[in-house]
Amino acid sequence: MRFGFLLKPGKPEAPRVAADLAEVVRRRGGTTVVATDDGDGVPGLPAVPLAELGPAIDVLVILGGDGTFLHGASLVADHGVPLLGINLGTLGFMTHYTLADAQTAVEAVADQKLGIEERMRLKVTVRSAGKEIESRTALNEAVIQRATPRLLDLQAELEDGVITTYKADGLIISTPTGSTAYNLAAGGPILTPDLEAIVLTPICPHTLTNRPVVIRADARASVTNVSTHPVTMTVDGRWTRDLAPGDSVDVRKADRPLRTFRSRNSLFAVLREKLSWGVRQE
Repeated sequence: MRFGFLLKPGKPEAPRVAADLAEVVRRRGGTTVVATDDGDGVPGLPAVPLAELGPAIDVLVILGGDGTFLHGASLVADHGVPLLGINLGTLGFMTHYTLADAQTAVEAVADQKLGIEERMRLKVTVRSAGKEIESRTALNEAVIQRATPRLLDLQAELEDGVITTYKADGLIISTPTGSTAYNLAAGGPILTPDLEAIVLTPICPHTLTNRPVVIRADARASVTNVSTHPVTMTVDGRWTRDLAPGDSVDVRKADRPLRTFRSRNSLFAVLREKLSWGVRQE
């Protein structure tokens, strides 16, 4: 089995952890590479450019936090490569395994004893003057927000007509996986990751009755910038594009899901731990 490692920049312990886990893989007859574009790899491990990573590996081990996990998903999800998240970050909603669990988890993957689950992603397409300009996939969300400190007008539509025109600071278009990220902070609902649905959550809406809306995953939604000024769209916190007045964003379920190794804990066990549910503050 071919393992790849993607390391969070600025984490001095990450190369040492990668080297230790690579030895675990080697003892089980596997091979390892490290993904890098800047030459800052792991001594003793071959380096693979990020653009060539997907076809070169069978498993991607993430050593970092949720941001590194999102980066890894963008690199290999279209190749069907499953991700194993080892948390070196802070919250770690997607990097399920701790450093203490890392060796056991890698051994279970190498022995094909760790289950895999699928997470739906979004295909986000920018259109201008009716023409498709560019598409990206999102594991968490696409966020349309202010480029200047002015209220936005964003017209959201579903296949059968207009939902509403949001007057707000922005709009979050989230997957179930992303429902515990920016969507949660903006007052949106938590969806279990096995659901297939899309959440539209306004950011600081001027009309307080504008509430989050959940639509089915196979629906085709679109959001048009009907403001008089440009707005900014960001996908998974990594890719950003300005939307001029009249530009629109089409959103639908992506053709291929992300494959990720299953956590040993339920979603609600993770929420109780990460969000301190049920903990009384003295």
